[in-house]
Amino acid sequence: MRSILRALVATSFGLAATLALGQSYPNKPVRIVVPYPAGGTVDAVTRVVAQRLSENLGQQFIVDNRPGASGTLGSKLVATSAPDGYTLLVQASTFVATPMLMSATTYDIEKDFTAITQLGSVPMLVTAHPSVPAKDLKEFMAAIRKEPGKYTFGTSAVGSASHLAEEAIKHDGKLQFEIIPYKGTAPALTEVMGGHINAMVDALPSTLPHVKSGKLKPLAVTSAKRIAALPNVPTVAESGLTGFEMVSWYGLWGPARMPAELTQRIRNEVAKALASEKAVKVLGEYGFSATTSQPADFTAYIRQEKARFSTLIREANIKLD
Repeated sequence: MRSILRALVATSFGLAATLALGQSYPNKPVRIVVPYPAGGTVDAVTRVVAQRLSENLGQQFIVDNRPGASGTLGSKLVATSAPDGYTLLVQASTFVATPMLMSATTYDIEKDFTAITQLGSVPMLVTAHPSVPAKDLKEFMAAIRKEPGKYTFGTSAVGSASHLAEEAIKHDGKLQFEIIPYKGTAPALTEVMGGHINAMVDALPSTLPHVKSGKLKPLAVTSAKRIAALPNVPTVAESGLTGFEMVSWYGLWGPARMPAELTQRIRNEVAKALASEKAVKVLGEYGFSATTSQPADFTAYIRQEKARFSTLIREANIKLD
């Protein structure tokens, strides 16, 4: 009986400590790791969220850029941190695909991390050099089919959202074109605008300014619906690839074994931050659509995305190494 009582008391104290942790959080600065260089869309979105969290909670939320190895260096740093909520990770949808692309990846997205919430998504834009003889993706695909192997697409990196979207268009459309990887979005876009390669798929914030300046021609958006910024540009699905949808989504993770109460507390505060008028306005300028989720729903979504990426990677035979 005494052992049972001791166990009950220990459990009660443990539960109380967990609840107290969630309620008192944060009582010191929080680090949010972004495993990509500063200046990208993931970094920009994270900084907006971090600023709102800092203002709402009275503690600093510091963005720590740790680029390298297709985002795996920063991700591993978080995976090996204490599960106390003071080291968090913002990653893009390719975080799900990386272990399937890199045989050297040493982390498991479900076992080594706690899924906290999805943050939202941003559509990608299929763009081309103005000299490309097509006014939209449907016409461009017809031109590619007419002269297989003639046209080239650039991508920000092998395994990036840009690359996977191009592979999906190539696979679903049964097209033959070369995909040329670059070290980042900027050099790839420079090559397209210079006419050295024909086209590229990349996130709206990166491509829209060049479309507005006339340096790029918009052919299609990768989202399920047309976007307000370019209402006359069709979706990829409307262009002949029925059911096609591929956006770059972002999420928030912590190390594995974070207490449920703490995870929920962080999720709720992030949802509040994203719903603020200031965040909605700033993120809207990036074409970012904020969508938070409950931890369990986010976990289910990750599994769904793993299955989708697995099929694409297998059928398109994509490998980083």
